[in-house]
Amino acid sequence: MTMEEKVLKILQELFELETVDRTLSQETCEKWDSMGQLNLVVELEATFDVSLEPEEIAEMKCFDDIMRILRAKTA
Repeated sequence: MTMEEKVLKILQELFELETVDRTLSQETCEKWDSMGQLNLVVELEATFDVSLEPEEIAEMKCFDDIMRILRAKTA
């Protein structure tokens, strides 16, 4: 499973979505609130064995943001 597939799977399960794609963002997902963001960070850190900085967490507003930050962390 690729990093992208793992992230999409986390988003789908965490926000209880039937379908999920690369256009998902805080604006398009009502469950992606501040509590959802915290849970997302915990999942991402555990899955990819990274530590996310507060600035990075604040930047994570959509799928593309998450991928950009994770790629930089795991490069």
